[in-house]
Amino acid sequence: ARAPSPSAEPSALAEPVPPSAGRSPLHQPPLRALPRRVSGGGRRSGTAGFRPPILSPRSFQPNGTSEEALQCEIEELKQKNLALDQEIAQLLSEGYSLEELEKHISLLHEYNEIKDAGQMLLGKLAVIRGVTTKQLYPEYDLELSD
Repeated sequence: ARAPSPSAEPSALAEPVPPSAGRSPLHQPPLRALPRRVSGGGRRSGTAGFRPPILSPRSFQPNGTSEEALQCEIEELKQKNLALDQEIAQLLSEGYSLEELEKHISLLHEYNEIKDAGQMLLGKLAVIRGVTTKQLYPEYDLELSD
């Protein structure tokens, strides 16, 4: 989807985009239009229809929820918390450190950004050559799983 041109009228349902930290008020992005409902049943060919989220019985509790049910849910959450604390303790005893995990996560993010840039370049090259990206993989000794 393309952004509306500056001359286009903003939608009546548009919401302002909050300015980013450190960004000059003169360079604020344009308003973004909220998605509009599709008339005629809401189905478009080639796309799945809207499916409302399925709420678990515990995620929606009427005002008359018993205190006993809430106490039971609190106890379950305490058990999950204890299990997570035990898992953390096990990882620490195996020699893992928080700093090491944070560094590993940071490196994974960097890897994914570089891989995304490479995929974008392969896609542009494929368009220029009039071939599919898949057809370029052997030329650059890439596996389809890469």
